[in-house]
Amino acid sequence: MTPPRPTLIADAAIALIAERGLRGLTHRAVDEAAGLPTGSTSNLARTRIALLELVLTRIVELESGDHLLLADAPPPGPPRDLIVQFGADALHQALTAGRALTLARLELALEATRRPELRVVYDRLGARFYDYAVVLLARCGSTEPAADARRLIRWCDGVLFNSTAGSGHAHPPTPAELREELARYLGTLLDQRPAWR
Repeated sequence: MTPPRPTLIADAAIALIAERGLRGLTHRAVDEAAGLPTGSTSNLARTRIALLELVLTRIVELESGDHLLLADAPPPGPPRDLIVQFGADALHQALTAGRALTLARLELALEATRRPELRVVYDRLGARFYDYAVVLLARCGSTEPAADARRLIRWCDGVLFNSTAGSGHAHPPTPAELREELARYLGTLLDQRPAWR
């Protein structure tokens, strides 16, 4: 079955951003990439910012999948083990099969630093991951789940940037390496607090 037109357009736009950067993203280029009649993208998202918002919403939808449901109904097992397993799986997915999504998200993050209207959308959609991390870290016994969630997200974003566009792009971490590093980072985050506190 053919996906709905908004999904076709958003997916084509993501692929274009990953391949060509934001300069290659035009309404006409999206129409061509999606195999749709000229004007289809403009009818759905009249402005560039509307198109970028459509893309961001689709990226969050694809990246989150079923993971955000775990905050409401986590499977059995130690919460820390769940964070390590699902976190490592999500990072590996973002660096391999989801690499185009990651590249597009990084492009949009940079664009958001120059467009306040896009910054609002980016931050609003990104808050879902933050809220999810707060819930899981609280279940792990964090005494500062909000602060620890920000720290964990910074670490994840660093891994994604380094392994996709940074100096580590030629040697992205394996699933086993991601699990080991995430377990070590969580141990530092949850078990040890700086002496100056």
